[in-house]
Amino acid sequence: MAASVPVDHKWRRLFALFLPIFVSQAGQYMMNVADVAMSGHASAEDLAGVAIGSSLWVPVFTGIGGILLALSPIVSQHFGAGRHKDIAHIVTQALYLAAALAVIIVLIGAGVVPLVLRSMSLATHVQFIAAHYLLALSLGIIPLFLYSALRHWIDALGQTKVTMWITLTALPINVLFNWLFIYGHFGFPRLGGIGTGYATAITYAYCFAAAAFAALKFRRLSRYRVLARFYRPSWAAWKELLKTGAPIGAAIFFETSIFAAVTLLVGRFGAETVAAHQSAMNFASLLYMIPLSLSTALTIAVGFEAGAKREEAAKQYCLIGLGLSLSVAAAAALLLFVFRGSIAQLYTNDPTVASLTKTFLLYAIFFQFSDAIAAPIQGALRGYKEVKAVFWSALLAYWGIGLPVGWALASLTDAGAFGYWIGLIAGLAAGALFLSFRLRAVWRRHGNRRTPLAS
Repeated sequence: MAASVPVDHKWRRLFALFLPIFVSQAGQYMMNVADVAMSGHASAEDLAGVAIGSSLWVPVFTGIGGILLALSPIVSQHFGAGRHKDIAHIVTQALYLAAALAVIIVLIGAGVVPLVLRSMSLATHVQFIAAHYLLALSLGIIPLFLYSALRHWIDALGQTKVTMWITLTALPINVLFNWLFIYGHFGFPRLGGIGTGYATAITYAYCFAAAAFAALKFRRLSRYRVLARFYRPSWAAWKELLKTGAPIGAAIFFETSIFAAVTLLVGRFGAETVAAHQSAMNFASLLYMIPLSLSTALTIAVGFEAGAKREEAAKQYCLIGLGLSLSVAAAAALLLFVFRGSIAQLYTNDPTVASLTKTFLLYAIFFQFSDAIAAPIQGALRGYKEVKAVFWSALLAYWGIGLPVGWALASLTDAGAFGYWIGLIAGLAAGALFLSFRLRAVWRRHGNRRTPLAS
């Protein structure tokens, strides 16, 4: 990214950042879809084992891995301020921290996972598949965390197309090794759902290798000498990363875990309701990739401008991002309303499940507008390194409002399982409102040291 530019150019610049990030996010999501779908064709027990293992792994990775998101605003601000020599040092420290976090997760998981699975009263074979799926996946955790650090650095420099291509090439690799390990083709062992864990680990290793190659060989990245020069571990740098990253990781964990909790609570309404809930939530999660990707793009753009002390330019990116997000939300809401029947039929042939899914998708319409406000503001605040507000918003909105309201409606009224979705809507709306006020406060504070825009 270069110096500040006129407003009409900022639309194109933000979209240029957003599009590769969205492709990457959607590609990663499709890997999970492929894992679940291909395991399901092995057997129902394989599908259940992978689903349970994945439900345990995803909140851990998104929460702990979210700490490494601190690298994005830190690098963006160094880049915007022209402190290029500081970038290699902080990226190297993030790689050390990533490796340490990965080792801790593997060691804790080895002791905790068997206890958790035994406490879930699962069928013996399902428990076996879930445990060995996670064991196989653990082989790729260190490469995954190292890749995450490199990815956040590459994206923060505005080179989002690099990680987009890594994700696009990783998806067929993941599908190929799923096909080989799950079904036992070409002499590979037939491992069923467990094979998904090995395929995922191999894919993680590929992503790290590809990112490392780009860091060493691509001219726009190699000049920073990341991976070409190493520094001694710096506790001060680790402290900076943790100070910014821990609230980000905690906020992401609160967000991902609330949906897992709601899924468990909906279980008491029967298998058909659970299936409809999962189907509608799966499609809503796909749509969420859009504001989530825009959030990441805003972290980069706002961090760059804030680092360069161009406060008005940073504010303009925020407003542009919100405008884009709300426009997309309106289109997504229309899509859900008009095509909710067709969407439901993508997931099931059961008329009862399809009918329930259609109703859940109506509630998902309200998700679109709250997410369209909250997600971009979260990204903007991270760009300003205002991460505590995002943490408190996630904690209070999801666990302080969303879950209690949902439980009350589901348990004390005739709303049933839909009550939990109404609670989530209330929590999301409250979070969006709180974050809006916080962003305005940040603008007022930063406006006091406003500098002229470059023309």
